[in-house]
Amino acid sequence: MEIAVRLDRAGGLAGQIYRQLRDAVLDGRLRRDEALPSSRELAGQLKVSRNTVTTAYERLVAEGYLIGRAGAGTFVNAVPFAEPAVPQPPSGPLMPRAVWPSMPVPPDFGDAPEFDFRVGAPDARLFPYAAWRRLLADQFRPSAMGTGMPVEPAGHLGLRTLIARHLRTARTIETRPQDVLMTCGVQQALDLIGRVLLEPGATAAIEEPGYAPAKLVWEAQGVKVAGVPVDQEGLIVDALPADARLVYVTPSHQYPTGVALSLRRRVELLAWAQRHDAAIVEDDYDSEFRYSEQQLEPLHSIDRSGRVVYIGSFSKVLLPTLRLGFLLHPPSLRHALHAAKFLTDWHTGLPIQAAMADFVEQGMFARHLRRVRRVYRERHERIAAALAGPLSAYFTVVPSAAGLHLSAMVRGATSADALVRARAAGIGLAGFEEISTATSGPPGVVFGYGMIDVHRIDEGLARLHECLDAG
Repeated sequence: MEIAVRLDRAGGLAGQIYRQLRDAVLDGRLRRDEALPSSRELAGQLKVSRNTVTTAYERLVAEGYLIGRAGAGTFVNAVPFAEPAVPQPPSGPLMPRAVWPSMPVPPDFGDAPEFDFRVGAPDARLFPYAAWRRLLADQFRPSAMGTGMPVEPAGHLGLRTLIARHLRTARTIETRPQDVLMTCGVQQALDLIGRVLLEPGATAAIEEPGYAPAKLVWEAQGVKVAGVPVDQEGLIVDALPADARLVYVTPSHQYPTGVALSLRRRVELLAWAQRHDAAIVEDDYDSEFRYSEQQLEPLHSIDRSGRVVYIGSFSKVLLPTLRLGFLLHPPSLRHALHAAKFLTDWHTGLPIQAAMADFVEQGMFARHLRRVRRVYRERHERIAAALAGPLSAYFTVVPSAAGLHLSAMVRGATSADALVRARAAGIGLAGFEEISTATSGPPGVVFGYGMIDVHRIDEGLARLHECLDAG
């Protein structure tokens, strides 16, 4: 590895190397058991004599910062150094805009709880890694890379064509490849939509409780975001602010409650958008996982005025780390969205798009969906049965026939302390206020089943029952 060491030729070189390596160990830039360059290699990098580096290494070894291993090299010693202090925000001439210091960043997800009912991800163990490695490796052959030059911002035409075909078959959405734009996940889609449609100071409306990252990305762009309440039929259209230029909804499986936007409300929302000259962003997350024959058509399918921008994601279906999503846009937004995508990152990584195109074209995507849908259906039914049975004294389940989570409203006597005890007992549960924009209203809990094996569900819910009984 290379180590950045700055030498002031006016001082003792060995002492400078010693101090900078020591500081790197103490503040965590060099981590335990990390290998250092040989003395000969580091001397060559720094253009000093080998004896100078050897002197610094020997002092660091003597003081316990480094350890030499015969035949292997020199390593950072596995001694219990104190954790580095969290640096305080520095003052200086360059400061961020006022919105950024209070903007949250994703937490360290850390180790999975013993009973992982967390929400937001499919089961990574079900992903067909071997097939994906083969498809991705094929894209790094010279013949597949072509000229190696960037492609158009919209992305891989073959994949966009297959997405349009899949949506036509699976979601009754009539669209064309030229109306599909590939993105780095749903979050980038939301960012691009905000850049193109919302002036600073404009108002956007989202469901309350709703998907917090949508709220945050538009607030970062200087947009006012208004929460609109949700009931058993989904978004309450009559509560929309008249000045909203955009409405963000999750109509197929509302996040986080799980309710579906009724047909009546869908028609009302489309009519409202036309009257108020507003856009609708339809996030169809989890739509691939439905467990009943009945399903409502997407808003995009019944939109006759070209006001719906539809977004979807492979990350939520296959593997979160893929960071591959898409949006469908009306022709009137094509140039602006392509320009915004170009200015943001030019285009989403082409090899991953091409591998995904092969994954879909060769039928692997459809086979994977059929297989995992059976797995998730079983988990869904197991949790629903427990919430309707032993846990019904504490929760009222919100009916849902789709997605990777079930939500339940907390019955009055259930204390927040009981849920804290449940998490301490290894049960990975989250309340609405932790994973959404919820700031008021009745408390709810989300039972994710994307990451927990079906054989662990009963034991986990039994342990939850014990924690609730003890409260």
